[in-house]
Amino acid sequence: MSHATSPDTPRASAPEPLLRAVEVRQHFPVRRGFFKPTAYVKAVNGVSFEIAEGETFGLVGESGCGKSTLGRTLLRLVEPTDGACFYRGENIFEKSPSEFARFRRELQMVFQDPYSSLNPKMRVGDILEEAMKIHGIGTRRTRTDRVIELLETVGLSSEHYFRFPHEFSGGQRQRIGLARALSLSPKVVICDETVSALDVSIQAQVLNLMKRIRREFDLSYLFISHDLGVVKYISDRIGVMYLGNLVEVATAEELFESPKHPYTQALISALPKTNPRTKKERIKLTGEVPSPLSPPSGCCFHTRCPHATEICRTTVPASRTISDTHKVACHLYEGRA
Repeated sequence: MSHATSPDTPRASAPEPLLRAVEVRQHFPVRRGFFKPTAYVKAVNGVSFEIAEGETFGLVGESGCGKSTLGRTLLRLVEPTDGACFYRGENIFEKSPSEFARFRRELQMVFQDPYSSLNPKMRVGDILEEAMKIHGIGTRRTRTDRVIELLETVGLSSEHYFRFPHEFSGGQRQRIGLARALSLSPKVVICDETVSALDVSIQAQVLNLMKRIRREFDLSYLFISHDLGVVKYISDRIGVMYLGNLVEVATAEELFESPKHPYTQALISALPKTNPRTKKERIKLTGEVPSPLSPPSGCCFHTRCPHATEICRTTVPASRTISDTHKVACHLYEGRA
């Protein structure tokens, strides 16, 4: 007997992503005195992507491309100019401050600078308990027990509870920042250049710690970095940003084996060779990165692209599907769906 599915039988739909950004924009007004804005800095200019439950989505690009601003916008540390961000199907950009407060516990951030992100006047125990106090979680005793447990989770010990931030190294401070993000049992953690200020050997330790914590706490990461090697190591999928735009998204393996966008190809070609016997041609980009105050028309990369044509100068490329897990915004793939 045939068990083929009837055409009328509904197919199982793909699971709803945990976090989904849709056409997110962050434009900062430029004013002279008290007058109306004379221009806008288009830091983030219509970025869309999604993060599945338990996934690490890496976001990579040059300094100033808008990736850190995007991370802060998703958490509404700066209010968005336009777009939507759906968390478990609810648009958190539409929530009032009081309504958004209930999402704060599940959406947390680890900041880039482990020196300035911790209050130097507070002891570590108080820093880690502060968020729990604000959200009314537990008693004084249970909060203390929770903090000691978190310190041990991130590779520190109970004796660090009473110390001040200046008594720790950079790597230890970043562990404290990670413990603070975990204190409210979040589901999504945005990591903004988390290891960029650390020595290479310490970077590896913190990255391995983050991978272990992701498994133990069933977390999803948005991992922001300018270091392609670091992003490749920790990410399941990677998005490449240029001048406030997302130009390519693929799995980590697919992106490095078969990059499609000329900008992605240039970034990967600049990575150091791990095998001296292999020959790899370095793609050198000419010109400077345009200002987000007056981005170029058409494709944002056309002023530096070696393959630019007239359509690139006049028309913004749509995101085109290369495979089920690979999308690119480039006119070179005009024939794609």
